[in-house]
Amino acid sequence: MSAEVGFAVVGLGMGKHHCRAITSAPGARLVAVCDIDRKRLDPTAEEFHCKAYERYADVLADPEVQVVNLATPSGVHAEMGIQAAEAGKHIIVEKPADIVPQRIDDLIAAGQRCHVKIGGIFQSRLNPLNIRIRDAIRAGRLGTVIGAHGHLPWYRTQEYYEGEHGSWKGTWSMDGGGSLMNQGVHTVDLIQWLVGPVESVMGMFGVFGHDIEAEDQTVALLRFQCGALGTLYTTTCCYPGYDQLLTIYGTQGSVMKQEGRLSGWKLQDDPDGTEERQLLEYYGERKGGSGSADPMAVGFDGHTQIVQDMVQALAEDRDPMITLESARHAVEIITAIYESGRTGREVKVGQV
Repeated sequence: MSAEVGFAVVGLGMGKHHCRAITSAPGARLVAVCDIDRKRLDPTAEEFHCKAYERYADVLADPEVQVVNLATPSGVHAEMGIQAAEAGKHIIVEKPADIVPQRIDDLIAAGQRCHVKIGGIFQSRLNPLNIRIRDAIRAGRLGTVIGAHGHLPWYRTQEYYEGEHGSWKGTWSMDGGGSLMNQGVHTVDLIQWLVGPVESVMGMFGVFGHDIEAEDQTVALLRFQCGALGTLYTTTCCYPGYDQLLTIYGTQGSVMKQEGRLSGWKLQDDPDGTEERQLLEYYGERKGGSGSADPMAVGFDGHTQIVQDMVQALAEDRDPMITLESARHAVEIITAIYESGRTGREVKVGQV
């Protein structure tokens, strides 16, 4: 067998990003792709010169496949992940790890029981600007963080939710929600990764611009364990779709960013603005793609880093850098917001 680690991608919607990431990552080799739709499967296998499987069981039976990348509907992530773990395959699972926290726990337990490594996809954590912001917060440079606010005014057509590959989206059973669970989960994870865990939430949601079962607009208040208060807004109704906005306020400074672009960096320990000017010069232009209007426009460089990290984690026998334990909290926050919207009361995160 080649010294390269063999990967298979299951689900060829967003899975196409995984295919490109694997072929770009040193030490990784795309062995196979899997999809029940031959119109997706055959062209992808031909493009990447790899095996084509319609049946997931055939992927799990392939001895050349060491890692399975799951890019299937969110509601089956844990179920399919457990099957992969029991087949001895390591796993990279797309966001969210699943739509129910307990199912994520079941997948974590399966990984431990079967001695396989499982990594999640939250590529925003790998963005150098986000790392710079997190380092500043952790070093106390913003003072006491008092507010953190995420705004995701995205747009999706009705067609996005229809057809052979869209009908699972915007459903409670397979998507776990709508704009918040599917599109907003990255924003939720980024806020909690930067500021810390969320203690409780209050939320409201509804359907405003689509014919779907779940929601296409959600508003929430967040109470962080550190004492900060925050707000969260997600939608897929905002034509034509605008970039994610993130603002973090502290007693000694504030930071503002728009997607991959820094728009404000005001800290008391940078009184003449030298650092701000340097950062704005470097991070003032967009770094990477945006999915504000087109879900396939999201860049895959972060995925490449995650694939490469899995290769290194296997070589070094360590956990992947984005563990399911750390990816779980975003789903806890989201399910608590939905429960709050249904009941009209403040909900403690982790009690749903």
